[in-house]
Amino acid sequence: MRENALMRLWREDKPALGGWLSVGNTFSAEVMAAQDLDWLCIDMQHGVIGYDTAVPMLQTISATGITPIVRVPWCEPAIIMKMLDAGAYGIIVPLVNDRAQAEAAAAACRYPPRGIRSHGPTRAAYYAGFDYLSHANDEILCIPQIETVEAMENLDDILSVPGVDVAYIGPMDLTISMGITPEQDGEAEEYVQARKRIVESCRKHGVIPGVHSNPGVAARRIEEGFRLIRITGDHSAMARAVQEDICVVRES
Repeated sequence: MRENALMRLWREDKPALGGWLSVGNTFSAEVMAAQDLDWLCIDMQHGVIGYDTAVPMLQTISATGITPIVRVPWCEPAIIMKMLDAGAYGIIVPLVNDRAQAEAAAAACRYPPRGIRSHGPTRAAYYAGFDYLSHANDEILCIPQIETVEAMENLDDILSVPGVDVAYIGPMDLTISMGITPEQDGEAEEYVQARKRIVESCRKHGVIPGVHSNPGVAARRIEEGFRLIRITGDHSAMARAVQEDICVVRES
């Protein structure tokens, strides 16, 4: 089976830098996949992307060495299994708030006896290899999002679930839940302490800490201990570049 390259980075204590795909288009996915990133996430929760668009985007990413990840709309086994069968090497599950939800996410990502995933890697076997069944349980990443006060209260219960590989902070939802003005890279003391606690709990349970961030502060997040870090996204990068181009002309 094709190696999950992110795991190799983590064994060397190196950060995995990623990009976010919210635009449902194979060419924009191809452009992003041509950059020097370690992973790309197809966002089926908030991105304008459905299953029939996500599959060709996964095929596009497959032409590169970038690790493909999908954020599913909800902690629902059917869509988790379907995206894994389509070739995702990691599943980000939003709004995982307690142990039972973490157990459900982990079970959907693993074949028996470690989970409940049904066998049928229709596309995944062509992408990953025809020995997929023998290795998928060790190569696929289950990535619950920690993004509510409830999840913080149940943090150790969530991260101690067998099969949880990464805890990924959703900063906007977490800060909203905490009653803080929502900021992706905010430094409000409550959010700073939440980040610190998540990193510490991840180390305790052998889980990789991840966070949604921006290039200007990504180095600080790496120093804090995060090892799965989103640093850019398709629509935000496009808007920023266009605005810069407009400013150059209007100010000349």
